[in-house]
Amino acid sequence: MSADRELDAAGITAPALREAYRRCRALNAEHGRTYYLATRLLSPEQRPAVHALYGFARWVDDIVDDLHSGLDQKRAALAEAERNLAAALHDNSSADPVMSALLDTAHRYEIPHVHFRDFMTSMRMDLTTTDYPTFADLKVYVHGSAAVIGLQVLPVLGTSVPREEAEPAAAALGIAFQLTNFIRDVGEDLDRGRVYLPADELAAFGVDRERLLHARKVGCADEHVRAALRDQVQRAKKVYTEAWPGIAMLAPRSRPCVLTAYRLYGRILDLVEEAGYDVLSRRVAVSNGRRLAVALPALARAVFARAA
Repeated sequence: MSADRELDAAGITAPALREAYRRCRALNAEHGRTYYLATRLLSPEQRPAVHALYGFARWVDDIVDDLHSGLDQKRAALAEAERNLAAALHDNSSADPVMSALLDTAHRYEIPHVHFRDFMTSMRMDLTTTDYPTFADLKVYVHGSAAVIGLQVLPVLGTSVPREEAEPAAAALGIAFQLTNFIRDVGEDLDRGRVYLPADELAAFGVDRERLLHARKVGCADEHVRAALRDQVQRAKKVYTEAWPGIAMLAPRSRPCVLTAYRLYGRILDLVEEAGYDVLSRRVAVSNGRRLAVALPALARAVFARAA
């Protein structure tokens, strides 16, 4: 379905606002393949809002991860983004297209503004924090970088129970996705100078940053690194288990989308296991065939749910 038909279904008519949502949709399609595929399973009127939330997160994330800017430049750019966000939330208007779409979505679905501020806090941490001594320290970061994403999207998805009852599972699913990314991307994060795996838990297996860097350099994880990553995979799987009951709490029309994302992201952990936990020499990815095998049955369920 075209962007225009989705915008029509959502009742978004102002030309500038429609263009803002198109920009967010393009960001999602370009950078979030699994996430974008899952949004195709939402009803057309829901999709623009999810694209807007993704577009904002991606826009800020690109500031933090810009390889062509120094720390001072990133700090200045992120501070400017925070000022723009604060002003936009206060005035309920913005000249920036991504921010404009975000504001409209937040207003339509009554998304608490604190979730956007918490996200910015974690993005600021990314500029200076390169290691996390314990999982408790990491949880401070993943609250703003992941849990609040689930909480932002939840009002768009809708629930079959009071929203507050579904919020813990929505936050857990955001964290599960983030932990999966940390495991899959450990090599790329090392290249950026970051380690998102708790230092004390790595140390229990005789692993530290230097050992990870050596494995990255030689392109092969040793038995200590593999054991440490196996432990992290088991942690992530437990968080997926915590998130699972939340799918049944969603509005029926939204369940196929979230179930697809749940299965595709969970499949990444399976691929890490199949690779012998050697994710420092390559990046595992779900194949297009697997994406379709999961998405097509979900699409049929989504169509049925909308009809019902």
